Amino acid sequence: MRCPKCGGDDTRVVDSRTQEATNAIKRRRECRSCGYRFTTFERCEDPIEVIKSDGTTQPFDRNKLLVGLMRATSKRDIDLSSLNGLIDDIEYELRGRTLTAVSSHEIGDMVLKRLQKLDKVAYIRFASVYRDFKDVDEFIEELDKLR
Repeated sequence: MRCPKCGGDDTRVVDSRTQEATNAIKRRRECRSCGYRFTTFERCEDPIEVIKSDGTTQPFDRNKLLVGLMRATSKRDIDLSSLNGLIDDIEYELRGRTLTAVSSHEIGDMVLKRLQKLDKVAYIRFASVYRDFKDVDEFIEELDKLR
């Protein structure tokens, strides 16, 4: 592992902890060259395939989901750790299944279910993009469901 500060490749692991919720190992490392300490995460490379609406597949991408959530929660009082926790929860649920493929529609529903509990404005923002409302009536119908 290269040091992010000096680029040296001689680092040592200071501490390791398992992250049960994300099926990952968190490691604290120290660069032997400059003494800089940093954190790395080690995750299983058991890819979850996402089946898109057009039938194509692509690997599950936490960052892509995070970007969508950050847009939905823009200017809301929701910290990044809450969004990462939401994604961790979804990924944990997906990895607990025996199937390795999931539809993008199902992931969207999982996100909406969790966002509804976290923030109703973020929920409606995400739903408006995810469900692709065609007109104001569909938008109002979704708002009425939240009441």
